[in-house]
Amino acid sequence: MAINPDYLGREYPAPEVYEVTRGKIREFAEAVNDPNPIYVDRTAAKAAGHPDVIAPPTFPVILGMAGSAQAIADPELGVDFSRVVHGDQSFHYTRPLHAGDVLSSVTRITGIKALGGNELLTLETVATADDGEHVVTASMMLVVRGE
Repeated sequence: MAINPDYLGREYPAPEVYEVTRGKIREFAEAVNDPNPIYVDRTAAKAAGHPDVIAPPTFPVILGMAGSAQAIADPELGVDFSRVVHGDQSFHYTRPLHAGDVLSSVTRITGIKALGGNELLTLETVATADDGEHVVTASMMLVVRGE
């Protein structure tokens, strides 16, 4: 089944805001095995010029999970998840995420393309702080392998 091109531009808002906490940052840093002290030690983070501990650069994958899951689960989009592999990921920051951020996010389908018997689905998640400030845009490209 081909990915439905009519879904290009469709948006999937996260069902609730995401509160970035020290505990979630610590867990993520441990999961990716990054011992940088600015992720776990407030004193080190403040010495580096941050208001609190900051999240590792790839932390925003968490923010895109809700919207991406909604898109992929939509049967009308036509993604066979059993054939999906992760193709690419990028992050574009206005500023680092730090403990205490309360973020809203919207995931948008920004690309649907056929290439070499496969299909490429690009999803972009824009996260904004509770005051409306853009914090980060996370882009993810999934490859849906052909049969």
